Amino acid sequence: MRKRTILATLTAPALAVPLLMAAPAGAHGWVTGPPSRSALCANGTVTNCGPIQWEPQSVEGPKGFPGGGPADGRLCAGGNSTWAPLDNPRNGAWPSTPVTSGGSLTFNWKITARHATTYFRYYVTKSSWNPTQPITRASLESTPFLTVPYNSRQPETYTSHTATLPSGRSGKAVIFAAWDVADTGNAFYSCSDVTF
Repeated sequence: MRKRTILATLTAPALAVPLLMAAPAGAHGWVTGPPSRSALCANGTVTNCGPIQWEPQSVEGPKGFPGGGPADGRLCAGGNSTWAPLDNPRNGAWPSTPVTSGGSLTFNWKITARHATTYFRYYVTKSSWNPTQPITRASLESTPFLTVPYNSRQPETYTSHTATLPSGRSGKAVIFAAWDVADTGNAFYSCSDVTF
């Protein structure tokens, strides 16, 4: 009986360590509404997404967009090949959220690690963008339509930003969100497909 107790006492921590190490290291945040590509993969609306379906919060890459940051064609994945399915245009078939040109839209984030933040910025693809092509800097408007400064404050676990969308738009578009962290060299990226 005593040997069993000692064995159980020694075995439990040994089993717990690998389980703790298997937890996602990159838990940070993603746009839940309008649903980002990460959210659509995580909730099962879109399949064949690879591991992003279990880690929608982990699209992290170098900050400094548009001068730096992820490479063109790899923006939705934050430049990380692990999340490459997010950059696949799927022949323009990503589910999209109906929005109104010139109307307001609220962006909801779920943040699992609250970092000191420089700002959140939101860009939209140009009206000439082809939905069957990956997102590049040239396919995005050069100026964000919404910038929310945080001055190194931490966002809340559930954070929302309301924007007035560009006017005179119709058809499909992608909203590219960048959350720049103040205390690391990285940012978090999110792409939401919409239809004006």
